[in-house]
Amino acid sequence: MLNALRTRILFIALVVFSAVVFPLAAQPKTFGIGIILGEPTGISAKLWLDRTSAIDAAAAWTFYPNGAFYVHADYLYHMYDLFPVTRGVLPLYIGVGGSVTIEPVPRIGVRVPIGIDYFFEKAPIDIFLEVAPGISLYPATQFDASGGIGVRFNF
Repeated sequence: MLNALRTRILFIALVVFSAVVFPLAAQPKTFGIGIILGEPTGISAKLWLDRTSAIDAAAAWTFYPNGAFYVHADYLYHMYDLFPVTRGVLPLYIGVGGSVTIEPVPRIGVRVPIGIDYFFEKAPIDIFLEVAPGISLYPATQFDASGGIGVRFNF
């Protein structure tokens, strides 16, 4: 019964996430959607506000400690001059955001993602790698960390 409830919550969250995210894809080359693999594993989206600022989000499954539905949203700042490449661009980014893990007692926390994001020169695809140390604030204060590798298609 608990697994059926988790499945329903995941389905509803994905429908809501899609209803909010997909209309944003109409903006040319300012929106990307794809997957993230790691902790958590799921759907990743990124909305560019300008050349250096973006909002990223994920709706995913976390495996720690017992497996649960997880969402996060972050404000990201990108720095382009740290890693020069001959093709494409490779910015370093840092940000701040929040996360919610849906468990019998939900966990709410703050995260600080740090990563790199490679944008291909002639393809609307980016590949990213990030780590996100953080702090769970509710129901108890404790260190938290997440991270993964992902790929997004940009519209």
